[in-house]
Amino acid sequence: MRRFFVATLAAVLLGAVPFGLTGCGYHTLGAATHLPPSARSLSVPVFANRVETYHTETVMTEAVIREFAARTKLRVTPSSDGEPDLTLHGTILKQTVTPLTYNTATEQSSSFLITVVVSVTLTDRGGRVLYENRGYTYREQFQSTSNLPTFLDESPAAEERLSRNFARALAADVLEGL
Repeated sequence: MRRFFVATLAAVLLGAVPFGLTGCGYHTLGAATHLPPSARSLSVPVFANRVETYHTETVMTEAVIREFAARTKLRVTPSSDGEPDLTLHGTILKQTVTPLTYNTATEQSSSFLITVVVSVTLTDRGGRVLYENRGYTYREQFQSTSNLPTFLDESPAAEERLSRNFARALAADVLEGL
């Protein structure tokens, strides 16, 4: 009787595995839900910048280009020459730096939080919107040195990390349809 129960349970579980995999988001690499299968090229022009910070748009654009080039078979370029199949436009809408911790001895902040809000639109050659998110919000923490002789500005590295994290999440959203 026990052997029959174990065999029945095993059969039910093995039969349920294919159904479980179809409902859990499992898919093959490159099975993009927002990209047409005929797409061969992607243009990512330098993001527009509506804030007063310098260089963030370049760092973010480069990170997005690297991420899509690494995760897809698309030919990814920063220019729209040659009429690309897809174009990804981004606009940095807001960037803030907020103190997180305060050193009472030096009366200076010792860590900060960078917050960036970006609008992103992916269109096909005909201008049809394939993906859009007007309010991506990303944050990255960085440390500050209060000792002036050894001061090292950590904000460029924080912008790099922020840009990489943003690019990974954007590529996942576009390619995996989550």
